[in-house]
Formats: sequence, C-alpha cells, structure tokens
Amino acid sequence: MVKIKAVASQLPPYSRTTKEIIPYVKEWISGQDERFQRKVIKIMGNAGIDKRYSILDADEMFVQRTFEEKNNIYIEGILPLAEGALRKALEKADWAAKDLDYIITVSCTGFMIPSVDAYIINKLGLRQDIVRLPVTKMGCAAGVSGTIYAKNFLQANPGKRAAVIAVESPMATFQMNDFSMVNIVSSAIFGDGAACVLLSSDEKDEGPVIRNESMYHFFDATHMMGFALKNSGLHMVLDPSVPETIAEHFPKIIFPFLEESNTTIEEINHLVFHPGGKKIIQTIEELFGVLGKNIDDTKEVLRSYGNMSSATVLYVLERFMDKDIPSGDKGLMLSFGPGFSAQKVLLEW
Repeated sequence: MVKIKAVASQLPPYSRTTKEIIPYVKEWISGQDERFQRKVIKIMGNAGIDKRYSILDADEMFVQRTFEEKNNIYIEGILPLAEGALRKALEKADWAAKDLDYIITVSCTGFMIPSVDAYIINKLGLRQDIVRLPVTKMGCAAGVSGTIYAKNFLQANPGKRAAVIAVESPMATFQMNDFSMVNIVSSAIFGDGAACVLLSSDEKDEGPVIRNESMYHFFDATHMMGFALKNSGLHMVLDPSVPETIAEHFPKIIFPFLEESNTTIEEINHLVFHPGGKKIIQTIEELFGVLGKNIDDTKEVLRSYGNMSSATVLYVLERFMDKDIPSGDKGLMLSFGPGFSAQKVLLEW
C-alpha cells in the first residue's frame, strides 16, 4: 500500500491583500478606456481572493521586464520555496533527508536546467542514488499528477519513500503590456507558493492510503488552457468555456472512476479539489452540491492564497492532513490542467 505521510506548504516573503493591490492595478491601467478600467477593478474585487503571496513585492511587480529577467526572478524565487516546503514536510514526518528514494518536482511558470530537484539534492544532502523526475507543462494538474507518478513508483518498489514538490510563481509571468481579458483574469486569481507531499510504501509509515488513481483526457481541447511562449515571456491561455466543459464531462470524470474503485459518491467524505478560480469553484460546487458534498476547504485556500497553480491542491490536502479524520473515511483529490485533462486520486484514511 502507498500512503501519504505528510504535507507541508511554504509561502513567499511578500504578501498583499486585494485592497492593497487595487491601487497598483489602477495605476497600471490608467491609460486605458474608463469603462475598461471599471471592469478590471470589478474583476479584481470579485475574484474571491482576500490575499495573495509573491516572490516579488507589489512595488516591483508592475515593471517592464524581458523574458530572461522574468525567468531569472522565477529561478531565484522558487529555490528557497521548494527547499522550505521539503524541510517542513520532512520535519512533520520525522524523516531524514537521506530517507528519500525518489524526488519529483513539478512547476510550469518558468524554466531551469538543471531542474530545481538537482539544487535540492545538494542543499539538503539527499542520497546520491535518489531517483529524480522533474515534471513541467502539466500546469494546475501537476500537484495531483506528481502524486500519481510517485504512487506508481512506490507501488512497484515496496519499502521506499518519495517527495513530490510543487513550486510555482505565476507572478513571474505577469505581462506588463498585455491588457487582454486573459491577462487581467489570470492577474486577478493567481499567487505564488510551494508545497510538498511525502509518500511511502514502507509498512512502518502511517497515513491515508491511495486506493486508486486515474487521468481523464478531453479530446480536441488543447486550446483551453496553457501558456503561449512569446518574446516577452509566458502568456496565459485560458478559454472562457473551461467551467462549462468541466460540467459537461463531469459524470464521465467522476462516476466511472468511483465504480472502478468499488465505491460511490455517497461514500466520499472529503473533497480535495484544486481551486482554479471563482467560476470553476462555482461550477464544481454546484455539481457536488446536488450530491450532498461541499468544497469549503478549497474555497478557503483560494480566499487565503489565490490559485498557486500546481501547488494549490496540496494546500487543500494539507488542511485535511492536519485534521483528525476518522479511520475509513474516503477522500477524492481532483484537479484540472492543460491538455485538457482531469487528474484524480482516491484516498482512504
């Protein structure tokens, strides 16, 4: 059996409330049409986010930069976040750094070769024979994707331990000269952060068991979500039809997976859902609400931190790991990402 031993999060040094950010936004869009300005401020205020964190202070955010400069900021910012998340998780689990057999790092908001795991191996003194897997291009789904990859490795290798580190800086992708609705919406919902989940196939370790996992791929939907790589950096791609498409596919995403897992939606006690944004949350809340379920923890994570891409679902998972959950309870982890795809994990405490 593969179990989740511990989850820990790490926030960047800078934070601002939405109220504190709005004056900066007003200055940024001051040259635009007045109607457009009112619309932007309304979007920011209604995004359902009270506060967000960043590797850059607000005074440094609204500056024109090259792709190279943005990527260097990303590299410098995410390394301490990834390290901090792993150190916290190891402390929670009471593991030593050399106890790890496998390390997966997931990130989509910048580029670095060697990847962040190589630096962590040196910084924390991980074993020289540790197996590495850096994952990119999976977007918001990668927190669950990385957990699935770790589970499969551990299931094939009993008695081993793995770390999955999701670290993102969407703020480093901010486009100063892009006043499109996609850039406005992404600026309104995203924040920076990192999280680490530790998993084990060692029978001595305790924690919720991963009972099943699955990926569901939407055909002909590659246009719906991702990044466009341009000279000025990573430009967000976010189709407005995402919530509607999720709702359309919802029965095929959830019910066959639960049936395959020999369970039903009535037996699911906890929903560990990635908060993509207010509209996606509303869609998922309506779909699960009629089934008698809630995503209150998901909404609280979005309100407190914003969407931190791949790391966000692990912030939700951490909230459940820190609760006193009865033995036998089941949880469903769910996230969506570029492709377009849905990633699912079934947990049992």
